[in-house]
Amino acid sequence: MSKALVVIKSMGIGDLVILIANIHAISQSINKPVVVLAQKNTHAQEILKYDPHVGEVLDLDKNGLFSIIKKIRPKNFDQSYIFSDSFRLYLASKLSGIKTNFQYSLFSKKGKNFFKTAKKFTEKTLNVNLETQSKIFPNISDVNYVVKKFDISNKTKNIICGISASGPTKRWDIKNYIKLFEKINKRIPCKFFLAGGANDQILIDKILNSSIGKNCISFSKMTIEETIPIISACNICISNDTGFAHISSALGLKCLVLFMDSPPAAYGTYSKNISIIVPQGETNESCGHNTRGKNNISFDEVLNKTLELLI
Repeated sequence: MSKALVVIKSMGIGDLVILIANIHAISQSINKPVVVLAQKNTHAQEILKYDPHVGEVLDLDKNGLFSIIKKIRPKNFDQSYIFSDSFRLYLASKLSGIKTNFQYSLFSKKGKNFFKTAKKFTEKTLNVNLETQSKIFPNISDVNYVVKKFDISNKTKNIICGISASGPTKRWDIKNYIKLFEKINKRIPCKFFLAGGANDQILIDKILNSSIGKNCISFSKMTIEETIPIISACNICISNDTGFAHISSALGLKCLVLFMDSPPAAYGTYSKNISIIVPQGETNESCGHNTRGKNNISFDEVLNKTLELLI
């Protein structure tokens, strides 16, 4: 029976989540869980912990070629699927004794659409039609626990709020989010879960110290694993283009995602659960890296689309 290794070079949480559908397709093709080798920053250990298609997650460290070989050679894989055009990763796979290795064409990835490149690779390799909507499997007992702990019920709308992002040009102004939360809550009683880490504490504190702060719960001191059951129990997600938006989408939430300095064509259109907002004057195709459009996101459009998702 085949034993397959899936290698993911990309560093971001969102990148990992987008590729989950591809991981599942590989597992289904061999009728067995795969082993995933991914960078620690993707939090793959936590995100894939309860995934029936993943038997184990290994950290792709940065200690060099022979460190990778030492990690994967004892596993005796006979197949590898490398979601990268890296020669180093291909060489590590070959030198680890893996006989059948699939990967992107070497030095071919630059400038390519992220999810479409992965889709094309998986479809060609497996001879399948790939549905790109990703799915994360939460632990049901954990979901039941957080529902009680945080009083998540139909008395309020429970909203995941991805206020952070990988850089300031990808973040809608926190004042806009505060204003948005206040206006939504006047129409529909809401509880807001502030999805950000320890580095986002300044942003989170601004919300907690505002008039809407009493309706908010912060994720800043939680691990990704701790947030997953909470997200799973909520209604919708409003977010910048950040990892929490992709996690929410993969947990089945309808998500309104603001793209202001990244390409929605590569990071938003893969999911049927994601509704996209771009800066005024831009389209899904024209908005990309260096658009710098955070000041051109229409507040009224965000408010109206949020209300549409909630009602």
